[in-house]
Amino acid sequence: MMTKEISLLDVVASLEPRPDLGLEKGSVGTVVEVLAPGVFEVEFLDRAGHTVALGEFEAKKLLRLVHEPASPQVAES
Repeated sequence: MMTKEISLLDVVASLEPRPDLGLEKGSVGTVVEVLAPGVFEVEFLDRAGHTVALGEFEAKKLLRLVHEPASPQVAES
């Protein structure tokens, strides 16, 4: 399986709690800026779409979330 590096607008989850930002491990956000190689600004929203946290994260502390399988699955008949 090929893994894609994190990039702008990817949906990610925090692999560690960030009490300084009020975030728990597993909080889901969106990469809104690439600050440096392997360093990203991630925005976290509430259900109403309001920003609740905005912070800097190293790639190793994020998990890129995917919404589709890496390759199409063939349906068995």
